[in-house]
Amino acid sequence: MEKKEKYLKEVEAPFTAITAMEEATRCLLCHDAPCSKGCPAGTDPGKFIRSIRFRNFKGAAETIRENNILGGVCARVCPYDKTCEEACSRTGIDKPIEIGRLQRFATDFEKATGFKVLDPVEATKEKVAIVGAGPAGLAVAAKLALKGYAVTIFEEKPEAGGVLTYGIVPSRLPQEVVNDEVQYIKDLGVNFVFNCKVGKDVTVDELKEQGFQAFFLGIGMQLPKVLDIPGSDLEGVTNAVEFLGTAKPSKGEVQVGQHVIVIGGGDVAMDSATTAKELGNRVTVLYRRSMLEMPANRKELKHVQDIGVHFIPEFNMIEILGENGKVCAVKGLGRDGESTIELKADMVIFSIGQEAEAVTEIADIAINDKKLVVVDENTCKTNVDGFFAAGDIVNGGKTVVEAVAAGKAAAEGIDQYLTALREMKATGAEVAVEKEGVK
Repeated sequence: MEKKEKYLKEVEAPFTAITAMEEATRCLLCHDAPCSKGCPAGTDPGKFIRSIRFRNFKGAAETIRENNILGGVCARVCPYDKTCEEACSRTGIDKPIEIGRLQRFATDFEKATGFKVLDPVEATKEKVAIVGAGPAGLAVAAKLALKGYAVTIFEEKPEAGGVLTYGIVPSRLPQEVVNDEVQYIKDLGVNFVFNCKVGKDVTVDELKEQGFQAFFLGIGMQLPKVLDIPGSDLEGVTNAVEFLGTAKPSKGEVQVGQHVIVIGGGDVAMDSATTAKELGNRVTVLYRRSMLEMPANRKELKHVQDIGVHFIPEFNMIEILGENGKVCAVKGLGRDGESTIELKADMVIFSIGQEAEAVTEIADIAINDKKLVVVDENTCKTNVDGFFAAGDIVNGGKTVVEAVAAGKAAAEGIDQYLTALREMKATGAEVAVEKEGVK
């Protein structure tokens, strides 16, 4: 029970009003605000930091929510050290402003006070179908709803959030934060249809018959990659998608081994290691490159080390050993091509990346050699008329904030497309009236 409580409890302590203002006071009030230029979603940290500094907490929440519908989520999972905090001018003096924690304070304040920045807009425009309730899909839906479109999100799983719900460990991103953001989007008038896979449970033609005139694909990267090595089919071998996708929705009710080996060095691997450690016993991360080459967020990497996860870099998994059909150990080969290692294990979690599902079940969408959807960079439009895409299915898997930014761009593309159609119909109707008049 103690382990489960640790798994579910958010690790980082929040700012109080006083400590938030103190941190905001460190801001140099830069005229050009390089931190704001460093935010992919355009949240404008420089502006909300100033608001917090002068105790205008509502103003800070407004700045964040107006630019990022998933502001509370991004406050917890953004790689600030590589974006806005890296750009902070204070870095050259001592250390950057803790922008992430300040954003969390503002969005927490918004929730605690019941303050709502965004109000629903009457849906008087066309119907738009969003395929996938992940970060990109949620961002598109919110943006379009605020423009007056009738938006419905179709999600094949029972809950919204995508990786937010089925991936990121709750000690880093509590599920209630995700639920609050999703409810915010529902309150804007967005409809959700769960347990419904477009292309299987409902076809595009059927949706068109229901009146949908534009479609957005935000299905993400859901297929796990697994090394094709001896022993990969043994009992006890799993992947991060299945492991995390079971652990978080069940609030930790998942079977975890006593000697867990996590293969990989990215953020998903860190979430897998954290989950296994907080719910299990001994966890070791095996990574084929050096610690410095690990793509994982530095802050998360430090946290994983702090909770006692072991790291063995520069070793590649070459075989999984078993007894009676179950995992008992793993073998690794050093980067030098000579060194070998054998580790006791009763569970192996592959976290070496994910692949996209085939979108051709939905429509004849053009994809590249990596199975990623090809779109126009400015409008997010695909080769199929009326279809748009953004997020991991296009960029191959980046950050949540980049998915939000891409979703916002796609919403603008969809708005331009439907506005043009509307204007063409209006023009056609006017011409028809004029011809009728001539007759």
